[in-house]
Amino acid sequence: MNSSSSPYRIIAVCTGNICRSPMAEMMLGAAFQAEGMGSDVTVDSAGTTGYEAGQPIDPHAARRLAETHLSSEHHVARAWQAGWFRERDLILALDVDHYAWLRDAAPDAHTMNKVRMLRSFDLAAAGSDLLDQGIEDPWYGGHADFNAVWEQIRGAVPGVVAHVRMVLGQAAPRQQLMQQQVRSIS
Repeated sequence: MNSSSSPYRIIAVCTGNICRSPMAEMMLGAAFQAEGMGSDVTVDSAGTTGYEAGQPIDPHAARRLAETHLSSEHHVARAWQAGWFRERDLILALDVDHYAWLRDAAPDAHTMNKVRMLRSFDLAAAGSDLLDQGIEDPWYGGHADFNAVWEQIRGAVPGVVAHVRMVLGQAAPRQQLMQQQVRSIS
């Protein structure tokens, strides 16, 4: 569980940890850095399987990340470890099969409630059926499929940042500025 001395920990989970979840990890990490929350939040990723464990990120995913200057060169795929249920504050499933797998594997109701669909944080998808919140595996596709994944993840990033701000009790930068202005006026 999160405390004032430890960062809020998020993990993104897909099947093999070479496409969707590392993209989400890098994109969320960059967003928290840009928001000045880099020391308050850590983001990592894993796969529900060990099929790709030890492998680098898929070249298509790496290329899509590099187009926006996000480096993925140090990513090494890894499989989910049961202890992460307790160590992570938010567990983001990238598709419905990952969501079901994580919720079935959760050791108790508290940890099960940490599991959320990534796109449940996207206002355009949040109210839709779970099946419509999934991000399909682009592994068999081409650049267009990885672009679609990028866009779906990008749509959820602001919602995840806002959620974590709320959990941590942090105002958004604009709200902080307005609060400072109000204090300086009074």
